[in-house]
Amino acid sequence: MPTLPEPPLDFQRQQLAFTAHIRDPANNPVPDGIPGRRMALYAELFFNNIDDQLSTNFPVLRRITSDARWHAMVRDFMIRHRSKTPFFTEVGLEFLEYLQQERTPEHGDLPFMLELAHYEYVELAVAIGDADGQPVDFDPNGNILQGRPLVAPTVWNLTYQWPVHSIGPDYLPEAMPQDPTHLIVYRDRQDAVHFLQINAVTQRLLELAKENPSRSGLDLLNTIATELSHPEPESVITAGAKLLDDLRQRGVILGTRT
Repeated sequence: MPTLPEPPLDFQRQQLAFTAHIRDPANNPVPDGIPGRRMALYAELFFNNIDDQLSTNFPVLRRITSDARWHAMVRDFMIRHRSKTPFFTEVGLEFLEYLQQERTPEHGDLPFMLELAHYEYVELAVAIGDADGQPVDFDPNGNILQGRPLVAPTVWNLTYQWPVHSIGPDYLPEAMPQDPTHLIVYRDRQDAVHFLQINAVTQRLLELAKENPSRSGLDLLNTIATELSHPEPESVITAGAKLLDDLRQRGVILGTRT
Protein backbone atom coordinates (compact mmCIF):
# COMPACT_ATOMS: atom_id res chain seq x y z
CA MET A 1 0.00 0.00 0.00
CA PRO A 2 1.51 3.36 -0.97
CA THR A 3 2.39 5.77 1.81
CA LEU A 4 -0.07 8.62 2.07
CA PRO A 5 1.44 12.09 1.96
CA GLU A 6 1.50 14.13 5.13
CA PRO A 7 -1.41 16.58 5.28
CA PRO A 8 -0.39 20.20 4.80
CA LEU A 9 0.22 22.17 7.96
CA ASP A 10 -2.52 24.64 7.02
CA PHE A 11 -5.01 21.78 6.91
CA GLN A 12 -3.91 20.55 10.33
CA ARG A 13 -4.26 24.03 11.78
CA GLN A 14 -7.72 24.31 10.26
CA GLN A 15 -8.73 20.98 11.82
CA LEU A 16 -7.45 21.98 15.24
CA ALA A 17 -9.21 25.33 15.04
CA PHE A 18 -12.42 23.60 13.94
CA THR A 19 -12.44 21.09 16.81
CA ALA A 20 -11.37 23.70 19.35
CA HIS A 21 -14.32 25.89 18.43
CA ILE A 22 -16.75 22.98 18.60
CA ARG A 23 -15.51 22.03 22.09
CA ASP A 24 -15.41 25.59 23.42
CA PRO A 25 -17.08 28.17 21.14
CA ALA A 26 -16.92 30.91 23.79
CA ASN A 27 -13.12 30.91 23.91
CA ASN A 28 -12.11 29.82 20.41
CA PRO A 29 -12.92 31.89 17.30
CA VAL A 30 -14.63 30.54 14.19
CA PRO A 31 -11.92 29.16 11.87
CA ASP A 32 -11.00 31.28 8.88
CA GLY A 33 -12.92 30.48 5.75
CA ILE A 34 -15.96 28.91 7.45
CA PRO A 35 -19.19 30.94 7.60
CA GLY A 36 -20.11 31.74 11.19
CA ARG A 37 -23.69 30.56 10.79
CA ARG A 38 -22.60 27.17 9.46
CA MET A 39 -20.02 26.80 12.20
CA ALA A 40 -22.63 27.60 14.84
CA LEU A 41 -24.82 24.85 13.42
CA TYR A 42 -21.95 22.33 13.62
CA ALA A 43 -21.21 23.30 17.21
CA GLU A 44 -24.87 23.09 18.25
CA LEU A 45 -25.40 19.70 16.63
CA PHE A 46 -22.27 18.28 18.24
CA PHE A 47 -23.22 19.58 21.68
CA ASN A 48 -26.78 18.28 21.37
CA ASN A 49 -25.57 14.81 20.36
CA ILE A 50 -23.29 14.57 23.40
CA ASP A 51 -26.00 16.02 25.64
CA ASP A 52 -28.61 13.53 24.38
CA GLN A 53 -26.25 10.58 24.81
CA LEU A 54 -25.31 11.52 28.36
CA SER A 55 -28.93 12.22 29.29
CA THR A 56 -29.78 8.72 28.08
CA ASN A 57 -26.87 7.10 29.97
CA PHE A 58 -27.56 9.00 33.21
CA PRO A 59 -31.34 9.61 33.27
CA VAL A 60 -31.73 10.04 37.03
CA LEU A 61 -28.74 12.35 37.36
CA ARG A 62 -30.12 14.41 34.48
CA ARG A 63 -33.60 14.71 36.01
CA ILE A 64 -32.32 15.88 39.39
CA THR A 65 -29.83 18.37 37.92
CA SER A 66 -30.98 21.81 36.76
CA ASP A 67 -30.71 22.60 33.06
CA ALA A 68 -28.09 25.30 33.66
CA ARG A 69 -25.87 23.09 35.81
CA TRP A 70 -26.24 20.07 33.53
CA HIS A 71 -25.46 21.97 30.33
CA ALA A 72 -22.46 23.61 32.00
CA MET A 73 -21.24 20.16 33.04
CA VAL A 74 -21.63 18.78 29.51
CA ARG A 75 -19.72 21.76 28.11
CA ASP A 76 -16.97 21.35 30.70
CA PHE A 77 -16.76 17.66 29.80
CA MET A 78 -16.26 18.57 26.15
CA ILE A 79 -13.57 21.10 27.02
CA ARG A 80 -11.58 19.13 29.59
CA HIS A 81 -11.89 15.49 28.59
CA ARG A 82 -10.12 13.71 25.75
CA SER A 83 -12.01 10.53 24.93
CA LYS A 84 -10.12 7.33 24.25
CA THR A 85 -12.87 5.70 22.21
CA PRO A 86 -14.91 6.65 19.13
CA PHE A 87 -17.90 4.54 20.21
CA PHE A 88 -20.99 6.35 21.43
CA THR A 89 -21.86 3.42 23.69
CA GLU A 90 -18.72 4.20 25.68
CA VAL A 91 -19.34 7.93 26.11
CA GLY A 92 -20.92 7.14 29.49
CA LEU A 93 -17.65 5.67 30.76
CA GLU A 94 -15.73 8.68 29.48
CA PHE A 95 -18.15 11.00 31.31
CA LEU A 96 -17.78 8.96 34.49
CA GLU A 97 -13.99 9.29 34.27
CA TYR A 98 -14.41 13.04 33.80
CA LEU A 99 -16.60 13.31 36.90
CA GLN A 100 -14.21 11.24 39.00
CA GLN A 101 -10.86 12.58 37.84
CA GLU A 102 -11.14 15.87 35.95
CA ARG A 103 -14.12 17.91 37.04
CA THR A 104 -13.56 20.52 39.72
CA PRO A 105 -16.19 20.10 42.46
CA GLU A 106 -18.55 23.05 42.78
CA HIS A 107 -20.65 24.51 45.53
CA GLY A 108 -24.09 22.97 45.33
CA ASP A 109 -22.96 19.64 43.92
CA LEU A 110 -25.13 16.76 45.03
CA PRO A 111 -23.10 14.81 47.62
CA PHE A 112 -24.02 11.50 46.02
CA MET A 113 -23.42 12.56 42.41
CA LEU A 114 -20.37 10.37 41.77
CA GLU A 115 -21.91 7.24 43.25
CA LEU A 116 -25.18 7.79 41.40
CA ALA A 117 -23.34 8.30 38.11
CA HIS A 118 -21.38 5.09 38.67
CA TYR A 119 -24.55 3.16 39.47
CA GLU A 120 -26.26 4.41 36.32
CA TYR A 121 -23.22 3.61 34.21
CA VAL A 122 -23.20 0.03 35.54
CA GLU A 123 -26.67 -0.57 34.08
CA LEU A 124 -25.36 0.21 30.58
CA ALA A 125 -22.15 -1.76 31.15
CA VAL A 126 -24.10 -4.86 32.21
CA ALA A 127 -26.56 -4.47 29.33
CA ILE A 128 -23.95 -4.32 26.56
CA GLY A 129 -21.02 -6.16 28.18
CA ASP A 130 -19.67 -9.42 26.78
CA ALA A 131 -18.64 -10.91 30.13
CA ASP A 132 -20.67 -14.04 29.36
CA GLY A 133 -18.99 -14.55 26.00
CA GLN A 134 -16.80 -17.38 27.33
CA PRO A 135 -19.17 -19.92 28.91
CA VAL A 136 -18.12 -22.26 31.71
CA ASP A 137 -19.55 -25.77 31.88
CA PHE A 138 -22.12 -25.96 34.66
CA ASP A 139 -25.08 -27.94 35.89
CA PRO A 140 -28.11 -25.67 36.45
CA ASN A 141 -29.63 -28.26 38.79
CA GLY A 142 -26.46 -29.28 40.64
CA ASN A 143 -26.37 -29.70 44.41
CA ILE A 144 -25.71 -26.16 45.57
CA LEU A 145 -24.05 -27.25 48.83
CA GLN A 146 -21.94 -30.16 47.62
CA GLY A 147 -21.16 -28.58 44.26
CA ARG A 148 -19.18 -25.46 43.43
CA PRO A 149 -21.52 -22.48 42.87
CA LEU A 150 -20.96 -20.57 39.63
CA VAL A 151 -21.78 -16.85 39.88
CA ALA A 152 -23.06 -15.44 36.59
CA PRO A 153 -20.24 -13.57 34.84
CA THR A 154 -22.48 -10.53 34.27
CA VAL A 155 -22.93 -9.93 38.02
CA TRP A 156 -21.55 -6.67 39.41
CA ASN A 157 -21.23 -6.78 43.20
CA LEU A 158 -21.41 -3.18 44.46
CA THR A 159 -21.27 -1.18 47.68
CA TYR A 160 -22.23 2.49 47.95
CA GLN A 161 -22.30 4.91 50.85
CA TRP A 162 -25.56 6.37 49.51
CA PRO A 163 -28.82 4.55 48.61
CA VAL A 164 -28.29 5.20 44.92
CA HIS A 165 -31.02 2.78 43.83
CA SER A 166 -33.67 4.91 45.58
CA ILE A 167 -32.50 8.38 44.56
CA GLY A 168 -34.76 10.37 42.25
CA PRO A 169 -36.68 13.65 41.99
CA ASP A 170 -38.83 12.62 44.98
CA TYR A 171 -35.94 11.45 47.16
CA LEU A 172 -32.74 13.47 47.49
CA PRO A 173 -31.06 12.48 50.77
CA GLU A 174 -29.03 15.18 52.48
CA ALA A 175 -27.24 13.05 55.06
CA MET A 176 -25.25 9.92 54.36
CA PRO A 177 -26.91 6.89 55.97
CA GLN A 178 -25.06 5.12 58.73
CA ASP A 179 -25.04 1.80 56.87
CA PRO A 180 -23.78 1.35 53.30
CA THR A 181 -25.97 0.07 50.49
CA HIS A 182 -25.08 -3.31 48.94
CA LEU A 183 -26.40 -4.07 45.46
CA ILE A 184 -25.91 -6.52 42.65
CA VAL A 185 -26.63 -5.71 39.02
CA TYR A 186 -26.78 -8.57 36.53
CA ARG A 187 -28.17 -9.67 33.17
CA ASP A 188 -30.32 -12.76 32.86
CA ARG A 189 -30.50 -15.25 29.99
CA GLN A 190 -33.17 -13.12 28.29
CA ASP A 191 -30.72 -10.16 28.36
CA ALA A 192 -32.86 -8.26 30.88
CA VAL A 193 -30.90 -6.23 33.44
CA HIS A 194 -31.89 -6.66 37.09
CA PHE A 195 -31.04 -4.81 40.29
CA LEU A 196 -31.14 -6.49 43.68
CA GLN A 197 -30.43 -5.00 47.09
CA ILE A 198 -28.57 -7.44 49.31
CA ASN A 199 -26.95 -7.41 52.74
CA ALA A 200 -23.27 -7.55 53.62
CA VAL A 201 -23.35 -11.30 54.26
CA THR A 202 -24.81 -12.06 50.82
CA GLN A 203 -22.25 -9.78 49.23
CA ARG A 204 -19.45 -11.59 51.03
CA LEU A 205 -20.82 -14.96 49.97
CA LEU A 206 -20.86 -13.95 46.30
CA GLU A 207 -17.38 -12.51 46.66
CA LEU A 208 -16.08 -15.77 48.11
CA ALA A 209 -17.77 -17.82 45.38
CA LYS A 210 -16.15 -15.73 42.65
CA GLU A 211 -12.71 -15.70 44.24
CA ASN A 212 -12.72 -19.41 45.15
CA PRO A 213 -14.13 -21.39 42.20
CA SER A 214 -12.82 -24.68 43.59
CA ARG A 215 -14.74 -24.51 46.87
CA SER A 216 -18.17 -26.03 47.50
CA GLY A 217 -21.21 -24.11 48.66
CA LEU A 218 -20.96 -25.79 52.05
CA ASP A 219 -17.33 -24.78 52.39
CA LEU A 220 -18.19 -21.18 51.52
CA LEU A 221 -20.98 -21.08 54.11
CA ASN A 222 -18.69 -22.53 56.76
CA THR A 223 -16.26 -19.71 56.02
CA ILE A 224 -19.09 -17.21 56.45
CA ALA A 225 -20.06 -18.75 59.79
CA THR A 226 -16.44 -18.59 60.95
CA GLU A 227 -16.07 -14.96 59.90
CA LEU A 228 -19.27 -14.07 61.74
CA SER A 229 -18.18 -16.04 64.82
CA HIS A 230 -21.73 -17.35 64.77
CA PRO A 231 -22.65 -19.42 67.87
CA GLU A 232 -24.80 -21.76 65.75
CA PRO A 233 -22.98 -22.49 62.48
CA GLU A 234 -25.68 -24.96 61.40
CA SER A 235 -28.24 -22.16 61.26
CA VAL A 236 -25.90 -20.28 58.92
CA ILE A 237 -25.69 -23.37 56.70
CA THR A 238 -29.47 -23.79 56.63
CA ALA A 239 -30.17 -20.15 55.84
CA GLY A 240 -27.26 -20.01 53.40
CA ALA A 241 -28.53 -23.00 51.44
CA LYS A 242 -31.88 -21.25 50.95
CA LEU A 243 -30.07 -18.07 49.94
CA LEU A 244 -27.93 -19.87 47.36
CA ASP A 245 -30.99 -21.54 45.91
CA ASP A 246 -32.82 -18.20 45.73
CA LEU A 247 -29.88 -16.64 43.95
CA ARG A 248 -29.91 -19.53 41.49
CA GLN A 249 -33.62 -19.02 40.83
CA ARG A 250 -32.94 -15.35 40.10
CA GLY A 251 -30.06 -16.14 37.73
CA VAL A 252 -27.38 -14.60 39.92
CA ILE A 253 -25.91 -18.07 40.35
CA LEU A 254 -26.09 -20.20 37.20
CA GLY A 255 -25.69 -23.55 38.94
CA THR A 256 -22.68 -25.62 39.93
CA ARG A 257 -19.43 -26.02 38.04
CA THR A 258 -18.92 -29.36 36.30
